[in-house]
Amino acid sequence: VQLQASGGGLVQAGDSLRLSCSTSGRTFSRYSMAWFRQAPGKEREFVAGMAWSGGSTHTADSVKGRFTISRDNAKNTLYLQMNSLKPEDTAVYYCAASVRGLPPVVDSLYGYWGQGTQVTVSS
Repeated sequence: VQLQASGGGLVQAGDSLRLSCSTSGRTFSRYSMAWFRQAPGKEREFVAGMAWSGGSTHTADSVKGRFTISRDNAKNTLYLQMNSLKPEDTAVYYCAASVRGLPPVVDSLYGYWGQGTQVTVSS
């Protein structure tokens, strides 16, 4: 499966953004999906994930209550709605797909990655 993330940009603290991850290739609905991010000088970290069925989600504590992951299997697209953005949310955001039924929080368990989209939040 091929992944392409988009929707990043430069925003001010408190603003919102919606990231999209379009997919092609193998059946999108058979993969659990997730968003990761990597800030300069830091390791890549799990942000949010969703099971292939869409029935189970997991969100990192750092973004809980502000970010929402969703998917539209009919459109083969994954989304990340980001509200109340903070400067510490600045990072390159990646979407990823795993053959596991539930989304792992460990990036090594994802076999497919998008190219990343930059999100910059100014104070």
